[in-house]
Amino acid sequence: MQRKAVSLISGGLDSMLATRVVMDQGIHVEGINFFTGFCVEGHTHAIRKQDQNKQKRNNALWVAEQLGIKLHIIDIVEDYKDIVINPKHGYGQNLNPCLDCKVFMVSRAKQWMEENGFDFIITGEVVGQRPMSQRRATMPIVSKNSGADDRLVRPLCAHNLPETLPEREGWLKREALYGFSGRSRKPQIALAEKMGLDDFAQPAGGCCFLTDASYSRKLSDLWENRGEKTYELDDIMLLKVGRHIRPRPWFKLIIGREEGENNFLNGYRKQFPHLFATSHTGPLALVDGELRDDEDRRLAAAITARFGHGKKADSVDVTLENTDGTGMQLKVAPISEENLPREWYV
Repeated sequence: MQRKAVSLISGGLDSMLATRVVMDQGIHVEGINFFTGFCVEGHTHAIRKQDQNKQKRNNALWVAEQLGIKLHIIDIVEDYKDIVINPKHGYGQNLNPCLDCKVFMVSRAKQWMEENGFDFIITGEVVGQRPMSQRRATMPIVSKNSGADDRLVRPLCAHNLPETLPEREGWLKREALYGFSGRSRKPQIALAEKMGLDDFAQPAGGCCFLTDASYSRKLSDLWENRGEKTYELDDIMLLKVGRHIRPRPWFKLIIGREEGENNFLNGYRKQFPHLFATSHTGPLALVDGELRDDEDRRLAAAITARFGHGKKADSVDVTLENTDGTGMQLKVAPISEENLPREWYV
């Protein structure tokens, strides 16, 4: 009877190697990738014109193709919210709930494993590689709290951990697994070369926007000014692009920095009031919040004008359009750099 394993495929080198190590022992492996909305790869590279030469591939799909396995992509955006908003084990350096995230994903993989008649789970974890979720003290927490217990196999660092069920039952040979540890990538790169794998992604902890300080700051600002810790998919997508400037607690401007971002923000014109200059070439600015009075409207217009080709003009014509199709024309002097405090930038 051929045993079957489901592998958590992030798209990075570690999950690729871990999967290949198990496949080489004759195990049938299929991959699983969870979509949270916070993934870095492809999104900003596809949006921004200046990044047009960077790879836009989905690395998880690409890894599955290189390995010749089936990949199941599962949308967990809604279910994942509680992990981001109320992490039982807290956040890392930024708003990354890495330990709760790993427990959640392994538990969902276990559910998938049982529903589809698979035998065990594979991850690319390495002891000591991540300060929060991949420590010797936290790895047993993932196994236990996810319910996977000894059906969770970490092929790259198995020699540093207790034997798992697949090893005891003889489905896997322990001597064909590895004992990697620490943050160095050299052992993985050497193994990749040995396996003939010469093209791979190296996210190095940056595969999730929640590990990014700038992004986390924007998300914290969103929660603080909405008065509650919640978000929708559009919120987390918009936090990835543009300048975010909050001149007043009750509104923020999201201003495109180049053509690609303007095109992306243009898709939200029916959801947000927005401003754009008509007398000069310039960016589109979405208004997240409310412009309460004429002073707010003129300030928002002056900031919008500041980032267009009319920033040195005496005045710029700016159009404000509301979501109901109404709007107005404003003639404003672009705000000066001195009058645009650094603290307004989120």
